[in-house]
Amino acid sequence: MSKEQLDLIRDYLIFQKLPLDILLEVEDHMASQVLDVQKNEDLSFDEAFLKTQKLWEHEFKMTAYSIFYSEQIPVIVKKIVKAKYNKILRKSFFYAMISFAVNLLLIYFSNNQETYTNFFQGQNLLFLLAPALVWAFNYKIRKYVKRDFKYKGRSFYSIYQQNIGIMVVSTTTMAQIVSKEGKYAYLLFKNHSQEDIMFALVTLILPFFVQMVVIFGILNFFEHKRTLKKLSIFVVD
Repeated sequence: MSKEQLDLIRDYLIFQKLPLDILLEVEDHMASQVLDVQKNEDLSFDEAFLKTQKLWEHEFKMTAYSIFYSEQIPVIVKKIVKAKYNKILRKSFFYAMISFAVNLLLIYFSNNQETYTNFFQGQNLLFLLAPALVWAFNYKIRKYVKRDFKYKGRSFYSIYQQNIGIMVVSTTTMAQIVSKEGKYAYLLFKNHSQEDIMFALVTLILPFFVQMVVIFGILNFFEHKRTLKKLSIFVVD
């Protein structure tokens, strides 16, 4: 297959709004399929390519995935994204649960409310500093994490690129949590005070949720970075 023919297949997939990492995988499959159709049915490239497009048509239908995407995405992208994001979410939940358990231990070992406040703020400060360090040590790829920086102006470089903003949103929320005392959780467990039980639950659950989102954002970032390394021929420093 000539370079011009491969370019036609790639341009077609870019038009279908496939992220570059998925696009390259699909491109290989589609090119092989076009060649098979040409050989088995004795067709020209244009005829075989058109027939192959029809075979893939259902995979490129647009569908919603509102949890992570504000716009509709192709069905094939949703399938891949859902599997990979669910894996990251499970890891994020696991690590956030460890942090939650540590928080309960800090309550148990704190002799007074002031001590726990220091522990509470220190623990959440780690989740504020971690994303900042990630950004600081990866500044060289800063343009490749922007939502509006796309391959040929149309395709994200990876399925993870459009979620980088999660780190910014979650760290902003974490900054507000760090400024709190966490006293209601302490009073619930140490003094068995149930007068402000709703505040106590919020003090426990909100940091857990935000920590999970921060972890998701960091894991998502490193998956994006790892994908960029695989796409090195398309990435210019």
